Amino acid sequence: MNALNLLVVGPLYGDNPGEGIAMQKPKKVTIEDVATAAGVSRQTVSRVINNGPNVKPAVRQRVEAMVEKLGYVPNLSARRMGGGRSYLILSINDRARTFENWTSGRGNDWVDQMLYGGMSECERHNYHIVLELIDTDTDTAIPQISRAIGSLRPDGVILTPPHCDNGELTDWLDRQGIPCARVGHSEGGHFVDVFMDDAGAMREVTRHLLDLGHRHIGFLTGPLSYGPSQRRRAAFREALAEAGLPETAGPIGAGNFYFDMAVEVLEQMLDTPSPPTAIIADNDKMAFAALHVAAGRGLKVPDDLSVISFEDTPGVRFSVPPLTAIRQPTAAMIGKACAQLIAISKGEDGFGAFEAPYEFVVRSTTQMPHG
Repeated sequence: MNALNLLVVGPLYGDNPGEGIAMQKPKKVTIEDVATAAGVSRQTVSRVINNGPNVKPAVRQRVEAMVEKLGYVPNLSARRMGGGRSYLILSINDRARTFENWTSGRGNDWVDQMLYGGMSECERHNYHIVLELIDTDTDTAIPQISRAIGSLRPDGVILTPPHCDNGELTDWLDRQGIPCARVGHSEGGHFVDVFMDDAGAMREVTRHLLDLGHRHIGFLTGPLSYGPSQRRRAAFREALAEAGLPETAGPIGAGNFYFDMAVEVLEQMLDTPSPPTAIIADNDKMAFAALHVAAGRGLKVPDDLSVISFEDTPGVRFSVPPLTAIRQPTAAMIGKACAQLIAISKGEDGFGAFEAPYEFVVRSTTQMPHG
């Protein structure tokens, strides 16, 4: 299957799409026009556009005002030829899972947050972010990303799970000399690693339920190919063991981030002789599945079943009842990845590991168990 890419840019036209169709094509504004209008040299305008140094604040403000007034759009090809940079950051996402979310009509809040964080940061540096959907199988992933890189020549690549956990893919990028950011890794070294403390977050929510008195807690986990899910699973086991509970007190089922699969797994958990009184879901979609199953069985949340989600997309706040959740810093992680890759493209030291803090938001779906 071919990869899909999306270049996200701002609006290109005014409020009236048909305005000016019959009019003569306007003269293209050049960098020289901006320089003349601002009373500075062409080189100064170039430094302002590229966020370069040695420009006085008042001059920078004047040039930026003229850029906006004249509607000057930098020639991306010329910038690439002149400075050796493409001014593009390529972000890779799981093709099959992204398409499944879109085609099911359920949207994809992860992609929304990813683009929000990436676009916000790139805009500050006159960069663009390109979203490319790549298959997870290595035999197809590397040829797909190779074609994308050959076409776009990005200044850096962001790998999201599970691509960031694919050693063959990261090794291939390293051999090509392309700066790479990995979401969910914390090793740093010659990568830009951005992460939240998945294990710490899982320990916190598990202890929250244990402190409320729950002794049978189920975990609806994502795929084992996703590094964050692996770390959460291990931390869940550790928290139960620290509380002196056996593994049987913490059943784990792979819902793999899907609503329907989570429904099936949870139905099986609740049919056991000692069903869980609380559920931790690895994403919001599986937490919604828990609410759905509870309603279908006549169980009240949180009276009969407590539910906690990882992710905290906007819909969580409007669920009935509103979900207790770990708020993942998705936008912040992608924004930081872009900032560091852009710094590297300028010859600065941007490699390393960068943690973004999560939030634990207690709402209305957790309380002490009955009985």
